Amino acid sequence: MSAQDSGTADRRRQFADEARSERPDLALLCLLVGAEAGPVGPEEPRPVDPAETSPDPYGIDAAQIELDRLAGLLPYGARSPVAWASALAELLGERHEFCGSSADYQRLESSLLQQVLRRRRGLPILLSVVWIEVARRAGAPVFGVALPGHFVVGFGDPAQPVLVDPFTGGGPLTGQDADLLVTAATGAPLEPSMLTPARPLEIVLRILNNIRAWAAARPERTDVALWAVELSLLLPSHPARLRYERAQLLVQRGEFQRGAAEMEEYAEVLDAIEPTTAEAIRHKAQAARALLN
Repeated sequence: MSAQDSGTADRRRQFADEARSERPDLALLCLLVGAEAGPVGPEEPRPVDPAETSPDPYGIDAAQIELDRLAGLLPYGARSPVAWASALAELLGERHEFCGSSADYQRLESSLLQQVLRRRRGLPILLSVVWIEVARRAGAPVFGVALPGHFVVGFGDPAQPVLVDPFTGGGPLTGQDADLLVTAATGAPLEPSMLTPARPLEIVLRILNNIRAWAAARPERTDVALWAVELSLLLPSHPARLRYERAQLLVQRGEFQRGAAEMEEYAEVLDAIEPTTAEAIRHKAQAARALLN
């Protein structure tokens, strides 16, 4: 096994262990996702160099230190939810200019916590992770809110939360604002259940889903799609169909034998509940093997 492969295997073991821990560390899981894109440097992510000598090539330790530093800049003392929300918006949104724009949806870095901390730009969910992790370190009553189509942050009592939108720099969200966001995304009104605090693993899976969607729109980036699927499969709870998606990606990348074998394994799982679909997948496995000839 090469040094690069060994490093990847070690990080994925750490990811799986952390995901199965009693209290998963959201920041660490997000940083391990970011490490899959390669070492973090002053410019864009670059391919992994097996000869890398930096003690922190993936920026994981540096990112944790930066989150600690930002938390230390918050005024000390107990606050009301409104005061916490205002303090975070002033620190992160105004002083450090963390926010997002439509262009950020086109960049892979917008889903990588290391890069979001460096660029101070990202998708709503990654900016929310920054807000959550900085606020949590400072002792704030904070949680993520996975609204359909848009991720935001809540402070205080989840039954009556103070909501902010990190994508706009931490601007406050009224109940009507949140309702408009949900209606725009789904055509249906906001339901109280949508304000339930998002658990760390739910946040991580949503981030990985975003990365998969980014890669799906770029057929040349099956490498990104594959590692996003493989990390999703390491989570304790994930859609079973991801196994089939991984098999399809292997075939697309020319690993016909492995891809066909995994399709057949998935078909066996489906036999008892969807025999017609299982048979169709077996035919696709045969077609994949035929590409070997």
